[in-house]
Amino acid sequence: MRGLQRFEQRLEEMISGAFARAFRSAVQPVEIAAALQRECDNNAQILSRERRLVPNDFHVELAGSDLERLAPYDSAMAEELVAQVQQHAREQGYSFPGPITLSFEEAEDLTTGRFRVRGRVQAKVTGHASPTQVRRARAFLEVNGTRQPLQAPGVVVGRGTDADVRINDPGVSRRHIEFRVGEDAGRAADLRIEVHDLGSTNGMLVDGQKVPRARLHDGSVVRIGTTTLTVRVVEEDHVV
Repeated sequence: MRGLQRFEQRLEEMISGAFARAFRSAVQPVEIAAALQRECDNNAQILSRERRLVPNDFHVELAGSDLERLAPYDSAMAEELVAQVQQHAREQGYSFPGPITLSFEEAEDLTTGRFRVRGRVQAKVTGHASPTQVRRARAFLEVNGTRQPLQAPGVVVGRGTDADVRINDPGVSRRHIEFRVGEDAGRAADLRIEVHDLGSTNGMLVDGQKVPRARLHDGSVVRIGTTTLTVRVVEEDHVV
């Protein structure tokens, strides 16, 4: 509790008490901080005796009236809330799969003074492609806010350092799946894209179905571990 009190004191000092006055009869910052901590505690996944994975992507839903009161201070408050979550994680021995993100959103079903916190695990994604390769790609993967080009002859996705696209997700094998891209020299829409499971521990879902391999098209969704990868095919006229 002392940590939450220090958090509230830092907020008040940083904005000279204006935030506390604005929220006197509405959602209190310390309540949101406590809810974020509970979200971590309730969703901690045990990976080993010394490591527990917790959500790192948080959405705080508020009534429109509270969101309006928050607007002048949302950036400062988000920074302090993230710092509070990081401190709580250090104290509890939690690990994050990637950078912590936090956003405030309006929820029409909430009234003034009520809020809701949604947290999810969003793995860090790294790839070897350059920005130029991403721009010129005729097809790519959308995964956790990144674009990873799909290039012939194929792209291996996994948790290991030798994967072309590395995802820091404990449910993903070191070499989990491979996207195989045809050498078709015609329009991008004619590309042949397939995905193959590489003998992973947990398998994969393609558009909600567990399969060992599948032919893909624009909009196909592949899920491995807790991570979703969406296939996008670019029309030839839009390739830079």
